[in-house]
Amino acid sequence: MIIQCNSVKIRGELLRKDWKMFSNNKINIRIVFCLLFVFSSCGYSFRGGGNLPEGIKSLSIKMLKNRTSETGAENIFTNDLIYEITSFGKVVLTKEDSADGILSGVIESMRVDAISHRDSYTSLERRVTVTLSLKLTDQTGRVIWSAKDFSVSEDYIVSSDKQTTERNRREAVKALSKRFAEKVYNRLTDDF
Repeated sequence: MIIQCNSVKIRGELLRKDWKMFSNNKINIRIVFCLLFVFSSCGYSFRGGGNLPEGIKSLSIKMLKNRTSETGAENIFTNDLIYEITSFGKVVLTKEDSADGILSGVIESMRVDAISHRDSYTSLERRVTVTLSLKLTDQTGRVIWSAKDFSVSEDYIVSSDKQTTERNRREAVKALSKRFAEKVYNRLTDDF
């Protein structure tokens, strides 16, 4: 009897230890599932889920017109737009005469504003803001989609060295060009 009681006791202790370990695992599993639920319900979604309006499968993207004093801005913005739209493989880039849709636009303005100051004459940080207008038309010229006065902005650091400040500004323009292209693609594929 004593041996059996000890063995039951030992087994009972082992079972209690195993149960504690199992219940800890259950708690860990519950925590993982709760975290997965929280992160999956935060409104995040994959980009590029939709299609272009009216079943457009081939697209011609014209070089954006540049009405600013920023030399080469039209190349930066057009190239980022082409990359973003073609990177999902849902649209074929083609010549204007054989495309289902034609995307064209204008870089309306590029403004630089000081957003923080060291003193009344020296800024620490600036913001570059670009305003663009775009339209997507079919072969007949009918407007399928348009965005007027579409603005994007990016902040950059002002250095005591003018070359560094200019490099920071150019990097800010490149960054906002990429963000602009992503936003355009998302808007183009959002409602359709």
